Amino acid sequence: MRSHKERIRYSRQIMLPQMGEAAQEKLTAARVMVVGMGGLGCPAALYLAAAGIGELHLVDGDEVELSNLQRQVLYKTNHLHKPKVQVAAQQLQAANPGIRIHTHMAMADEGWLLERLAGFDLVLDCTDNMSIRHAINRTCRARGVPVIMASVQGFSGQLVSFDFRRAGSPCYACVFPEAEREPAGNCQTSGVIGPALGVVGSVQALEAIKLLVGLPLGSLDTLQVFEAERLEWRSLGLGKQRCAECGKESAASSPDLRRHGTTAG
Repeated sequence: MRSHKERIRYSRQIMLPQMGEAAQEKLTAARVMVVGMGGLGCPAALYLAAAGIGELHLVDGDEVELSNLQRQVLYKTNHLHKPKVQVAAQQLQAANPGIRIHTHMAMADEGWLLERLAGFDLVLDCTDNMSIRHAINRTCRARGVPVIMASVQGFSGQLVSFDFRRAGSPCYACVFPEAEREPAGNCQTSGVIGPALGVVGSVQALEAIKLLVGLPLGSLDTLQVFEAERLEWRSLGLGKQRCAECGKESAASSPDLRRHGTTAG
């Protein structure tokens, strides 16, 4: 650790037997990109900043709107019409001045991501756009960068992670083929309950911390489905189905997996 203050700040996670100072040093050295600073990105980024992730890159092209305030907990009424990444960076820096935060006011398409992903340890997909989700999937796979993907619609959420550092890893398109997907709703068209985003976004940050320090992930190659109405989590293994881009002929997703291929933030 670099200072006595840092030891105090992170003491409660350092004392955990699964963590320790070596794990904290890994977090301090980590570079993480959070794509989408909405209802998922806000809690995920806040917990990552608090945990001491050394360098956070926040990506979003939107400004704060009044309808965001029901669920996007980093923003307040006085932030209306300001860029989300700018406000989020200020809030996160105030929470932890010891980390580095970079802002990108952009909608992350495939070309943008390919130019910038080199050197990152992890990407969090917190978007509400299926096209961007598949672009993140393709570019992370191409660059060998792990990705943790989450979404919530209504009272239902999902979480899945892929470690593209491993040979033979499946990807998001293995479960939800891009060419076959049906148009998905989002929070603007279908609605979403705010605390469900908080739960799933927090779990996304938890899985991120575990991946960065080398702990096993419950969401690795496994779709974790959260039903907020029943307070129920279910795990759906991805099996051996692979898309053509992962080197095998794509198999049809099960009806249960397709039903949860939704996005919202």
